[in-house]
Amino acid sequence: MSGIEAKKLKICHVITRMIVGGAQENTFLSVVGQREAGHDVILATGPSEGREGDLLDAWRETAIPVVKIPTLCREVSPWRDLVSFWRLFCYFRREKFDVVHTHSAKAGIIGRFAAFCAKIPVVVHTNHGQPWSPRDSVRRKKFYVALEKAAARVSHRIYAVAQAMVDECVALGIAPQEKFRVVYSGMAIEKFLNARRDAALRATLGIPEKARVIVTLARLSPLKGYEFIPDAFIETAKKIPDLHLLILGDGAMREEVAAKIAAASLTTRVHFAGLIAPQEVPEYLAQGDLLWHLSLREGLPRSAVQALGVGIPVVGFALDGTPEVVLNGETGFCVAPEAVAEVVAATVKLFEDPALMREMGQNGQKLVAARFDWRQMAQILADDYEKLRLHKTP
Repeated sequence: MSGIEAKKLKICHVITRMIVGGAQENTFLSVVGQREAGHDVILATGPSEGREGDLLDAWRETAIPVVKIPTLCREVSPWRDLVSFWRLFCYFRREKFDVVHTHSAKAGIIGRFAAFCAKIPVVVHTNHGQPWSPRDSVRRKKFYVALEKAAARVSHRIYAVAQAMVDECVALGIAPQEKFRVVYSGMAIEKFLNARRDAALRATLGIPEKARVIVTLARLSPLKGYEFIPDAFIETAKKIPDLHLLILGDGAMREEVAAKIAAASLTTRVHFAGLIAPQEVPEYLAQGDLLWHLSLREGLPRSAVQALGVGIPVVGFALDGTPEVVLNGETGFCVAPEAVAEVVAATVKLFEDPALMREMGQNGQKLVAARFDWRQMAQILADDYEKLRLHKTP
């Protein structure tokens, strides 16, 4: 059964902020895909401020209707959160949506309760990454789990971008298995599959034409891997003299990373490209030979999928959904979390075996082509909304 054929749905996607990031791009493409399919779709979001960029500005050539909720923010703020709940509740009740689909932890909690109170027929949520991390205290994790359990009770479906997240949530008793569904995070895969090495871009970045290059793509923020990347690069560079590091993204840790690199006298071999427009990410990734994904908290790492899409393997920590795309020994290497020495060893192994690196890159492209098309993602979601509308089982 196709939701598109059965009924034109009125849908509101809600997310805390639209910075340049994986969850935000997933949300944006879901809106675009469902609008292309004929549904009436709108995005509600808080302000996107700071060094992490604004995805809506980056994608301004693809205009979508947006409602701004000025009080919706990432930080816990009881008064602002209460105001955000009230504004969303009034908006949902007035507009009478068929579906409210929330994204990210804060918007997921506030938005689901607001939609439930407004008697929205179908309330769903996508978990792009657990709101807790391995470094959180037991008390903090219990707090988040309790919130997620409560919000799950008013949800008709919880989507996850990786099976590992579903397994953890079920084990923690957040909701039963049947309430979850894995929907891989789609992207414009054609641009990645067709990206090529560009000597002119390398020159612009200051990277020698024949240099070997590790690339990273993540916000320069705590838990995104930059606690480990400087040390890993310093050790790997000792073994590979022509090695360079290309860092795509910006954030609060940029100065700290730069200082560590400078202290090791490697500044000329590390290149900060800053924030890259989503449309330009494929060509920048294609300048690398492999990607490091050393995040400690992720759902399914979008940067790893994108790197595999351009045909370069990935070395990452075996956490969350990473092993579902970084297939150990097939599309890259998954190593123990925080094990910098293992990152270095896996990286050196790949650079010393160009045939293996090429094979893993090709395997990665096949996986991405089969699983990560954004229109397929949007269609899967819309079809599921229609099934839930007809047969709700909250």
